[in-house]
Amino acid sequence: MLSRTRQNALSLPAPTADAVAFSSALSDHIAAEIAAAGGWIGFDRFMDLALYAPAMGYYSGGAHKFGAAGDFVTAPELCPAFGQTIAAQAAQLLALGAPRIIEVGAGTGQLAADLLLELELRGALPASYAILELSGELRARQQQTIARRALHLLSRVHWLDQLPEHFDGLVLANEVLDAMPAHLVVWNDNGIAERGVGCDYGQFTWRDRPASGRLRERAQALAADCELPHAYLSEVSLAAAAWVTEWAAILGRGALLLIDYGFPRREYYHWQRNAGTLMCHYRHHAHDEPFYLPGLQDITAHVDFTAIAEAGCEAGLDLLGYTTQASFLFNCGLTDVLARTPVADSLRYLPLANAVQKLVSPAEMGELFKVIALGKGITEALQGFVTGDRSATL
Repeated sequence: MLSRTRQNALSLPAPTADAVAFSSALSDHIAAEIAAAGGWIGFDRFMDLALYAPAMGYYSGGAHKFGAAGDFVTAPELCPAFGQTIAAQAAQLLALGAPRIIEVGAGTGQLAADLLLELELRGALPASYAILELSGELRARQQQTIARRALHLLSRVHWLDQLPEHFDGLVLANEVLDAMPAHLVVWNDNGIAERGVGCDYGQFTWRDRPASGRLRERAQALAADCELPHAYLSEVSLAAAAWVTEWAAILGRGALLLIDYGFPRREYYHWQRNAGTLMCHYRHHAHDEPFYLPGLQDITAHVDFTAIAEAGCEAGLDLLGYTTQASFLFNCGLTDVLARTPVADSLRYLPLANAVQKLVSPAEMGELFKVIALGKGITEALQGFVTGDRSATL
């Protein structure tokens, strides 16, 4: 629910009538929950409903999300070299832990297919490859992708409905943390407020109220640590930290390998970043209006990697490495993967080289995207972090 004037100002592609009806149904559902809660819900709850409300949310509904026909392009969609390179780190971790992989939020299944085919080439296939995916539509796409590209390996893949009670092996998540519901917090001279959502005359509106409980404690600690200025707005993702803590209780021997865009805490909460990192993605347009067409657009917040590392270490995991995506991929042999395609074969090489450039360029994904590894029972240095490890910045 966003005013027509504001929608026009965003200059976004017009949705179809069916899409508008789908979004309107979700908006009504969210408005009803706001009313039942007394006129206010935290933004984390709004984000949760907009993305994951059963059969209605962006990820749980049927919206086309990934690739040229969707709203954004992730690294696995750019080229197979991303998954082929990550396979080097996966192979090392499988050898050090257990030959099993769980991928969380597998998108279209491209990364799973690329990883399985490359691990087969390296003689390091996992005994099982599980995918934890909440969206039925995405599960179907993942099955189709793997069947089309690696049919002979499909029998190794199965889908999970919930986290396992215990797991040894590699847990892989690419661009998962950024889509976890985040609280919005405003630090003012007169206190700390949580920014939530109300509904007036059929329109969602911002409403602040005093922060409380764990959110207030976290916000107070951030203010003391980062010296935040007056009227500072940013996100606090309690959900992402809790997710890591939950995995720490599940993991026996192995590692979490998490890839996403974000910063260490002091860079995340820099005084100049005073409007936060909240961003929405619709038809390859990025904007900052989360109330626009709920259910039809992605809503994300950058990752505070310090919080991720702290949550893991406090729950018994070891920090195994933290670096940029560019450094990680180069350490894992990206140039060797690229060299498999002859330069003389320009029809294949040039598109691949352009895609690789996006993966590693500081102006594209190379610097903003980071890779962090947290594990148990892993004492050997990991290949992806042999140079350029930035753990000391966390």
